[in-house]
Amino acid sequence: MLQISKLCATTSNLITAQRHVALTAVRSIDQKWRAAKGLPENPNAFGPLTNLPDYTFLDGRTTPLGSNQKKRLIKQQEIAAKIVELSSELEFAKQRHERLKSEAQAEKQRILQSKLKPKGHLLLKKK
Repeated sequence: MLQISKLCATTSNLITAQRHVALTAVRSIDQKWRAAKGLPENPNAFGPLTNLPDYTFLDGRTTPLGSNQKKRLIKQQEIAAKIVELSSELEFAKQRHERLKSEAQAEKQRILQSKLKPKGHLLLKKK
């Protein structure tokens, strides 16, 4: 048993197999051409096939939203709400920064005003 484990240990050091496996998917779509034309990378992510309903009623009734269309609308509404929230936070931060800056300037001015003033004949020389 001892000789078998030694044999296995020595053979495992000698045999080294290398495998080169690609982990990324091949893009069969010409991305440079799509970018030059201003198109999205994924042609199925946006467009009439994904945004418009699959069918329409001849009498003019509205068609129900598809499940993915509903998910996309909800996701877009969440993104829009997040944008509004972050922009309001940014505006608040700007206003706070301006307020703190003006308060610091006022404090500096107050300190300069409260410093010791010349007295006696030095005060009379300034006037």
